[in-house]
Amino acid sequence: MPRPKTMSDEDVLDAALEIMRKQGPDALTFAALSAGCGLSASTLVQRFDSKARLIQAALLQAWDRLDRLTLALAENTPKTPEGAVALLVGLSGDYGGIESYADDLMILREDLRDPALRARGARWRDVLSEAIEARFADAPHAPAGIGLMMAAQWQGALLWWSFDPRMPVQDYVRESLDRFIAAFTESTG
Repeated sequence: MPRPKTMSDEDVLDAALEIMRKQGPDALTFAALSAGCGLSASTLVQRFDSKARLIQAALLQAWDRLDRLTLALAENTPKTPEGAVALLVGLSGDYGGIESYADDLMILREDLRDPALRARGARWRDVLSEAIEARFADAPHAPAGIGLMMAAQWQGALLWWSFDPRMPVQDYVRESLDRFIAAFTESTG
């Protein structure tokens, strides 16, 4: 089978992300990516310069997708506490099981190591927190900072689910966030 002469950066970066997800970031080399996408390793080096830049580009593309998903969910969920739950459940995705979720945690390590990726994560945290806050605008006695508190509860729910993944992640997240909302409404009602 002949090698393709061209392939979009988006497709190449998807292939790079797939390698990182299946085998870990350390397995991503220009040779491995060449085998995965069909472009020569020298072509890939010309496009991305170094492994660090390749990883960064792949993860920035993943952040772009997460930004688009967050925006779409924010536009299509009601501005109610229940809408906040729906938004976060929608972001929980379907990891396809604990192995896939665990593999994605290896990739998170790369986000934490790179200052540009950390900054991207911080911007997303702010956008997500604001989107959650907007769903509590009409809720009586919603505490200041509810957006970030609920986002933290969501991230904690994902982590706790990973230790005992007996139910689908989205169901676990929904139950956890429903309890979170009930606790704050009971304490203020």
